[in-house]
Amino acid sequence: MTTLINPQLLQDTRLHEESLVRAGQERKQPPAEWKGWQKVLFRIAFVFFVFLSLPTDASWYTGLASIDWTSLHYRDLYDLARFSSGFSFVGNTILGNSLLGYANWIITLFVATLAGLVWTALDRKRPGYNTLYYWLRVIVRYRAGIGIIGFGFTKLFPVQMPYPSEGLLNTDFGDFTAQKIYWLSIGIVPWYQVFAGIVENLAGALLFFRRTTLLGSVLLFGALGDIVYVNFAYDGGVHGYSSYFVLLAAFLMIQDIPKLYNLFIRERYTVPVNFYPRLEGWLRWTRVGLKSLTIFLFLVVLFYLQFINFRYDPYKQPSGKGVTALRGFYNVTEFRLNNQVIPYSPRDTVRWQEATFEKWSTLTFKVNKPVQLDLSNGGGAPMRDINRTFELTGVAGGQRVFYYDADTVNGVLYLQDKNTAGLRPRRNGNGRGETAKKPAHKEKQKSWMPDSSLAHISNEDARIDDRARSARRTEGIAKESKETLRRNRMVLHYSTADGSRVILRGINENRDSIYVVLDRADKKYTLSKSTLVAGRY
Repeated sequence: MTTLINPQLLQDTRLHEESLVRAGQERKQPPAEWKGWQKVLFRIAFVFFVFLSLPTDASWYTGLASIDWTSLHYRDLYDLARFSSGFSFVGNTILGNSLLGYANWIITLFVATLAGLVWTALDRKRPGYNTLYYWLRVIVRYRAGIGIIGFGFTKLFPVQMPYPSEGLLNTDFGDFTAQKIYWLSIGIVPWYQVFAGIVENLAGALLFFRRTTLLGSVLLFGALGDIVYVNFAYDGGVHGYSSYFVLLAAFLMIQDIPKLYNLFIRERYTVPVNFYPRLEGWLRWTRVGLKSLTIFLFLVVLFYLQFINFRYDPYKQPSGKGVTALRGFYNVTEFRLNNQVIPYSPRDTVRWQEATFEKWSTLTFKVNKPVQLDLSNGGGAPMRDINRTFELTGVAGGQRVFYYDADTVNGVLYLQDKNTAGLRPRRNGNGRGETAKKPAHKEKQKSWMPDSSLAHISNEDARIDDRARSARRTEGIAKESKETLRRNRMVLHYSTADGSRVILRGINENRDSIYVVLDRADKKYTLSKSTLVAGRY
């Protein structure tokens, strides 16, 4: 019997075997000497990426030292993953210009170039930097991995871009800023946000292992490159931080680009040969220990803490429950100011036009009078519910948003304006601006809430679910309670039988008496209800 053998197959097999032999020989041989220009570029890149990858702000180290590891909050680990780097300590502007937020990169590159040239003058004879290049890649990939995982978990458990509140659903589309439109566009599809979180966390996890570094960096480059473009298009404001990960991913990819070109464009058999230093003894076990600790903290502990935050304490919306009987959207059927009835008119600048009581302790109402825009994204690290401002950031059209403490025994709401854009510091304890005998930080809650109501209003920290209580939240509530802003305040008595009609009477922020009759409207929305609900209300 004659067997037909494809000559081309034999040729390919022989070439494959020869390439494997050469690859084995290359691994045994010492690395080739670097070219002069490669050494200069590496010295500059080393200084540049080390300073971009390591925390250069002293507050990061003080924050690390102050963490209560027995009572963690998700922000404890999140802040370890997200920090200021580069030469930000000398300023983030060049001649007063932030250059779209990239001035710090330019300053760091300038310093790195000078340092690299000095290094070149002092170290001309070294043949190469294979070991140092390996460790630089380790620093960059762990920085990128930890950072994007901290970013990704806020999407995996969709709290970064929350589902719209009732007040936001009743805001005219044209009253949103471009940034708000984008954030809400993602917020209304929480499962897409979850998918984005999976992609970011997968990219970060792959970067923890050198064999999967290329896959992780390609995934990171594509995912964050899209976010950079979106933030420029919608004026999102976080293009700088997302660009940061694109830069780190590009650096990690660059050594494999020639191999990828050889494989996919030239269609030639390619064997990746990379240099890895051999670690023995305590160095090997130190590496294993640090890697295991990093994976445990940022893939296990942070996962749990972020889930707790999503379930019981979403960081962009208040966690405190609102008065159950009041929740809903209302039409304003009667409005009196100083006992004078003000009929409805779309042009009236005083009369409330509609009102919403959220599931949490927020009252939103609309007036025909512009408010000063808060152009933040409602993020940051607010510990108090009153400082969680996603409901109002990027919203115009006369939307007023008030946080309230409720005395449900006496039926009284103590409301404070959540919008602090343009507010001045308070000069005394009663908010009227007179000269105070005591510093503003000595103001106590009872200066405007009587003891009879305070007896029925629990401390905000006590209202947090036990599973979400942490040292950071407790300390943050106490610290943020000492604010000195002159917030607008109202004291309104409420009465209702079943929530279908609510009557509010009391004093508004201008110390005028108001009387408001609210009738619940069973409003239908084209948008379906979210199947991923943050918080427990």
